[in-house]
Amino acid sequence: MTGGGIAAGTVFGGIHQYRHAAPREPAAWPHQVGVIPSRAQSFQHRAEADLLRAAIDSGGTAALCQVLTGMGGVGKTQLAADYARAAWDTGGLDVLVWITASGRSAVVSGYAQAGIELCRADPDDPEQAAGSFLAWLTPKSGATPCRWLIVLDDVADPTDLRGLWPPASPYGRTLVTTRRRDAALTGEGRHLVEVGLFSEAEALAYLTASLAVHGRTEPADQLTALAADLGHLALALAQAAAYLIDSGESVAAYRALLTDRTTTLTDLAPDALPDEQALALSAAWSLSITRADTLRPVGLARPMLDLASLLDASGIPQEVLTGDAALAHLAAHRTATSSGPAAGPAPVSRPDAVRALRALDRLSLIDHRPGIPHQAVRVHQLIQRATRDTLSPAHKNQYARTAADALMASWPEIERDTALTQTLRANTDALVRHAEDALYRPDAHSVLYRLGRSLGDSGQVNAATTHFEHLTDTTTRHFGPDHFDTLVARHELARWRGEAGDAAGAAAALAELLPDMTRVLGDDHQDTLNTRSNLAHWRGKSGDAAGALAALAELLSDVTRVRGPDHPDTLTTRHDLAWWRGEAGDAAGAAAALAELLPEAARVRGPDHPHTLITRSELAHWRGEAGDAAGAAAVYTELLPDMMRVLGDDHPHTLATRHELACWQGEAGDAVGALAALAELLPDMTRVLGDDHQDTRNTHRNLAHWRGKSGDAAGALAALAELLLDVTRVRGPDHPDTLTTRHDLAWWRGEAGDAAGAAAALAELLPEAARVRGPDHPYTLITRSELARWRGEAGDAAGAAAALAELLPDAARVRGPDHPYTLITRSELARWRGEAGDPAGALGTLAELLPDMTRVLGDDHPDTLNTHRNLAHWRGKSGDAAGAAAALAELLPDAARALGDDHPDTLTIRHDLACWRGEAGDAAGAAAALAELLPEAERVRGPDHPHTLITHQELARWRGEAGDAAGDQTTIWRRN
Repeated sequence: MTGGGIAAGTVFGGIHQYRHAAPREPAAWPHQVGVIPSRAQSFQHRAEADLLRAAIDSGGTAALCQVLTGMGGVGKTQLAADYARAAWDTGGLDVLVWITASGRSAVVSGYAQAGIELCRADPDDPEQAAGSFLAWLTPKSGATPCRWLIVLDDVADPTDLRGLWPPASPYGRTLVTTRRRDAALTGEGRHLVEVGLFSEAEALAYLTASLAVHGRTEPADQLTALAADLGHLALALAQAAAYLIDSGESVAAYRALLTDRTTTLTDLAPDALPDEQALALSAAWSLSITRADTLRPVGLARPMLDLASLLDASGIPQEVLTGDAALAHLAAHRTATSSGPAAGPAPVSRPDAVRALRALDRLSLIDHRPGIPHQAVRVHQLIQRATRDTLSPAHKNQYARTAADALMASWPEIERDTALTQTLRANTDALVRHAEDALYRPDAHSVLYRLGRSLGDSGQVNAATTHFEHLTDTTTRHFGPDHFDTLVARHELARWRGEAGDAAGAAAALAELLPDMTRVLGDDHQDTLNTRSNLAHWRGKSGDAAGALAALAELLSDVTRVRGPDHPDTLTTRHDLAWWRGEAGDAAGAAAALAELLPEAARVRGPDHPHTLITRSELAHWRGEAGDAAGAAAVYTELLPDMMRVLGDDHPHTLATRHELACWQGEAGDAVGALAALAELLPDMTRVLGDDHQDTRNTHRNLAHWRGKSGDAAGALAALAELLLDVTRVRGPDHPDTLTTRHDLAWWRGEAGDAAGAAAALAELLPEAARVRGPDHPYTLITRSELARWRGEAGDAAGAAAALAELLPDAARVRGPDHPYTLITRSELARWRGEAGDPAGALGTLAELLPDMTRVLGDDHPDTLNTHRNLAHWRGKSGDAAGAAAALAELLPDAARALGDDHPDTLTIRHDLACWRGEAGDAAGAAAALAELLPEAERVRGPDHPHTLITHQELARWRGEAGDAAGDQTTIWRRN
């Protein structure tokens, strides 16, 4: 330093005492007051340095004051020193003053020293000397301009600078570093510059260079991982590098120490701190926390940070830290300070909690951004670690339970907001990492179960299964196999095992659990009865619908006896019993049971209760399955506004209602409308439930289905191929959803014209379906049926007939002789017998089948009507074209009445009737009927639908047969 006096100082009780030299002649320029901190070893040039220089040097004469703010340890002082050193070394300054501004007295003393050295201020009056210096900085007319830079490093409190800010000058610049973010630091030409963490590249470069100086090399991936473990914080990286050099430990060993919850940050500090650092990492923020506690509301900052230290560093919802559980915690653990009230149970309000967050934000201990949904609070992971290190085991356990309570209180019962639930899951994960044992004292906290259910509900069923496996093991270890928490964990594990695709495993696990539930809780305990209900459910899902039905019928009598006929559990059991009646093949019986249940559900639960609405939905579903697709669509149309009014537009049940409405709209004949409705639904499903949720995937699959049904088989095929990749990634290759998607992909490959490819794909799928689902599972049987069909379509009609003849007894044994799928198998067998050259055999089989179809499904069921149509077809193929035409003419009014004039099946019957009329000798009548049908087919199905194109071809054919060559050419031209 050139010229000037030297101020020697000591500190007593936080008050700076200075001994100033006697006045002397003003120092010559250039002149420096104070010492710029030395350059850190392996100093990294950062983007902030360029921004700082660009801002502070803009125009070269701007009167600028830059305030570098950021959490402790990010390198603010080094950035300021780098700038000051560069400005001094390039000759751009006449006077440089560096002051460590830890308090007002330090600032006054630094200014006073500058006043003594530069303008002969009185050394016996520091305040006056400081004022003299600030006055001297103010530019004066006619005086030689002085280019100055004043650095106020580590300002602890903006009030310390009241009346001490350097004056505005075209030649002067001020640079402040501080952890504070108070509004008082801005304004009057001051510009706030946020100093962040090192980037990944900067952190890697720093560690590599620091170790290389001492001849150490470490794998880049390990150093990158270490930098991430330390949150890219400059101070932490410096001390970690020093520890590694001093101890000789490998990076992998150091990282293992970091993850060890028994190791504190103090244990990881080097014996001698690098770069003249004053504080170890563990103490870097202690003064800031103390200061934050003095801000209003006094004493709440520290307990707030204690709570936040146990949650997710990358984002905590404000509601978690300001809810009732957090408020009780703040009131009970308010810090006693010299400037505030003694600790006590005085109540804390939500605004008080928000102000505590603001106090922590002002000291850069957290980032509080209320405008960021669900992630309003962020805390650096090392601040969290240092805070947790100060907690006693008892306090840490207590605070962890409080944090769990706060998460549960913020967790919505219905997860409509996927971003919120993802954040809540992340915070629960963090809490488990930081203090898992506390969540099992004295019992397993409910947030552990909520986390697993949320994972499963969001579509992450494998993660849910893994979570409950761990929870089951942990509760067993803590409490033993008969503890209630262990039994609940086992129940949840079985459930999610089933949802993950192992229905048989779920049923087996519940069958194993049930005796333990009964022994520990008793036969009539609600959880015992629930276990029986869920056992029936997964028995049905594993393919034994009749077994599920029998188990639920037995359960209903017990639930009614224990709970009473009007208890919700009784109503739910009746609902489930009706559902499995439908799955067992009795759709009409299911609909009748739900129709009987609905008024009782509305009376007991209320007409707007979600379960009442679900009963209405299921009633519509089974009405549709019983053959009344139009009626089902009408009920869903009526139900949807009630769902939206009661549950909201984005509730999963509302979305499911839209999905059902679209599908039954398609089944009622409006494939294009179904396609449009599902295309509109899919973005909402994705937004609310996420890409990987099962309902979203089902919407994708049904969208592809109705795209194909609308005439775009190639589009359906492409959509399913894309879906298969996603389902396989999320569910795994053996999940039932993956197998179903492969089945549908094979189906539409056949519909797109590749029957041999469809057969090959199904032949490859069949053994995997039998292995995963079992050989008798309904979907395995359906795969066998479809394989037979596409073999027939590929030219092997005899092989198809043989496969179906082999399948039929298995279908009758597994599903019963009257199950709709058994009846359909008989219908398909008749078809392929006929295609294999035995039309009389097909005719006889269908004639035998028709009474059974009528008895089981009813006269107006689409499958019954199709059996009539197929019977007429094979009558014609057997040589009785007139009989076929007469049968179809009799069938047509029944189909139009049951299905509607525009239903595709009605149009198909009209088409077949016209063709058999032609085969019976009335070519002109056939052509006239097809000419009348064509515009309606184009309107309903679209001009490019395969069936519309076939109608064009047949019209051309019969016009030709009738001798209308011109009409024949016109039709061909229109079709082309």
